[in-house]
Amino acid sequence: MTAQTHVVVGYDFSQNARAALQRAVTHARAPRHVLHVLCVIDSRDPVPGIPAPGGVDHQYAARVQDVLVAEIQSELATSDDPTPVHFFVHARIGKPAPEILELAREIGADLIVLGNHGLTGLERLVIGSTSEKVVRDAGCSVEVVRVKQYRNVDLMDIVEVEPDREHPYIPPHRYVYEDHRVNLRPPEWPLY
Repeated sequence: MTAQTHVVVGYDFSQNARAALQRAVTHARAPRHVLHVLCVIDSRDPVPGIPAPGGVDHQYAARVQDVLVAEIQSELATSDDPTPVHFFVHARIGKPAPEILELAREIGADLIVLGNHGLTGLERLVIGSTSEKVVRDAGCSVEVVRVKQYRNVDLMDIVEVEPDREHPYIPPHRYVYEDHRVNLRPPEWPLY
């Protein structure tokens, strides 16, 4: 029997966390992958948008889990892919980096996926970066996800040029892997 691959996703309801969740869902579509989506709640500061009238406690963490399940369901519903996704939802009270690393250790994670908030300069020096701490201390691969900032670019067609003896040009080759073989694709074939 094939072992499962466990993917931990740090989630804090931010735009970058949503991007991390989207990326992790693509990982989870592969057979035998299991997501562990984790929201770490600061004991002094509730999650924005989820009120904590009684303070941050285990009942509040359970409420955060319910909201997180709805977020994950919404993300999964946007895809037409019928592949099942197996996941656990964790809500812990504490500091993000230590809690993410602890969950990864507890489940024997193969990958951690995090959003990056892009702290720079003084903010990073004073606050520190959760993703930076996790990358430094994790016992597995870590993927740091950012919301795409580049615009979509249509690549130009490859045009043959006259040979230049000083700077020879070797055109790129296109390949496809299918049926357990690597095949060279003619340049006129579209990539997809």
